[in-house]
Amino acid sequence: MIRKSIMIAAAGISMFAAAPAFAQGIGHSFFMRGSIVEASAGNTVVCIGKADGAEVGQTLDVYRNVRHPGPVSSKGNVAPFHRKRVGQVTIDHIYDDHFAHVTIAEGKPAKNDIVELRKD
Repeated sequence: MIRKSIMIAAAGISMFAAAPAFAQGIGHSFFMRGSIVEASAGNTVVCIGKADGAEVGQTLDVYRNVRHPGPVSSKGNVAPFHRKRVGQVTIDHIYDDHFAHVTIAEGKPAKNDIVELRKD
């Protein structure tokens, strides 16, 4: 039991010691990166910026996490969620290292959807 606690503490310390996480901010690095953070009429903002290599004109695919019906099991190889492609956005303005404004090119992206660079 003590050994397990020590291992967990060491893993936590290692995670927080990672310089790249602090360079971009822990919230951006672990929780928000790749998310649509604002989605209102004509104003869609994503949490991808210069630090992620974003460039004006890039097309990003948009995905939504969809829960499978039924009980969740921690056993087996079937995840309780799957990703459903719901559209595309195009970066038209980069605010800073963390955020960019996008235009909806296809579909109906919503707040909290996930965006990824399109791989052609």
